[in-house]
Amino acid sequence: MVVNLSPSPSPPLHSSSIIRLANSKSPISEPWLRLKTHFPKPLLSPTSVNFTCNKNQFLHGKNRNRLDFRTWSIAGFDYGNFEGPQSVLEAAAVLTAIIVVHESGHFLAASLQGIHVSKFAVGFGPVLAKFNAKNVEYSIRAFPLGGFVGFPDNDPESDIPVDDENLLKNRPILDRVIVVSAGVVANIIFAFVIIFAQVLFVGLPEQEVFPGVVVPDVRPFSAASRDGLVPGDVILEVNGSEFPKPGPSAVSEVVDAIKRNPKRYVLLKIKRGEQNFDIRVTPDENFDGTGKIGVQLAPNVKIAKVRPKNLVQAVEFTGQEFWGLASNVLDGLKQTFLNFSQSASKVSGPVAIIAVGAEVARSNIDGLFQFAAILNINLAVINLLPLPALDGGTLALILIEAARGGRKLPLEVEQTIMSSGIMLVIILGLFLIVRDTLNLDFIKDLL
Repeated sequence: MVVNLSPSPSPPLHSSSIIRLANSKSPISEPWLRLKTHFPKPLLSPTSVNFTCNKNQFLHGKNRNRLDFRTWSIAGFDYGNFEGPQSVLEAAAVLTAIIVVHESGHFLAASLQGIHVSKFAVGFGPVLAKFNAKNVEYSIRAFPLGGFVGFPDNDPESDIPVDDENLLKNRPILDRVIVVSAGVVANIIFAFVIIFAQVLFVGLPEQEVFPGVVVPDVRPFSAASRDGLVPGDVILEVNGSEFPKPGPSAVSEVVDAIKRNPKRYVLLKIKRGEQNFDIRVTPDENFDGTGKIGVQLAPNVKIAKVRPKNLVQAVEFTGQEFWGLASNVLDGLKQTFLNFSQSASKVSGPVAIIAVGAEVARSNIDGLFQFAAILNINLAVINLLPLPALDGGTLALILIEAARGGRKLPLEVEQTIMSSGIMLVIILGLFLIVRDTLNLDFIKDLL
């Protein structure tokens, strides 16, 4: 979700974001124009923790209770409604904060080592507001889905001599590695802090699972609304079949039954208050030929909050949750690359990320904490990949330089590698933005 489209005179350490929230992965990206001395980094990512399919897990104490917040957006079930401007702003604010933290890591690592920095930007594209302080231009730009840190190393307008020892390109390899890696480190620390704040101030959710699938929300004028479903209903059976076990698998069964039966009624046994009765729902046909009824679904669970008894236990809970989420992200990334043909369609861009984040923000404060933590971990992992448009690509070039005894690759070669990588990321980013926008329900309705 970050593509640096601003022609700034030095390659910036960018942060990108195109985050895959379907198996829970995602990417991000940044633009380009001239290599200069920014380290383009797009968050091209598939990650883990499914926001539309299997999303969270909270590990607390010795019991690992998996909490599945799949309530918010179920694939094929009208996911992606930008309902509620406040929740959309909250999701966008989370993404912006994560990008700012990432870029601040690069900025501080450079500044604390006395390395010249020329720009710190939040967003990309045209400048909306800016000010200068200590020879650094701080700016807010039109597209708030990214940011970059610029260095004056190859800026023809800079009055700093090209042989200045405090230009990034002239610093020892270790100094440059620290600057390039600092964004990832900042995101990891931020993720840990977010989880710690949740543990300390909100508590970890502990769930008790009951039979059936809850209907938290029903869209007005949808098939579900037309045929009599209301928020708070619990679906006990589908077409006369009980669910083999409660929880996320029950949600999947309802989703599958609806998607398989466009324009053909599905018999649902409903519990409403103390009464049980049957409702026939006839799904509308989606643009891809599957059925949809316009509801949100969630496992039928009750959640209690478990708070740590002391600071030591808070750190323990935080560590368990952090490693659980990090493992999910890594596993999701691995599965994406191993099964790319199947998982490529689940890679989502900034529009889908904000849509999911908005659903999360509307539904549950725990989900918003985890949404922020997962995006931080995702951005960190993705940026370590040795791809040209990512921090990992820049690190790879530095390591090649070290292996060559301190001899850098020719500038033309580096520029070709970086610009081609960034161009691919930009194309992917634009494709995902268009695709995800067309998948939003209100856009589908217009079409």
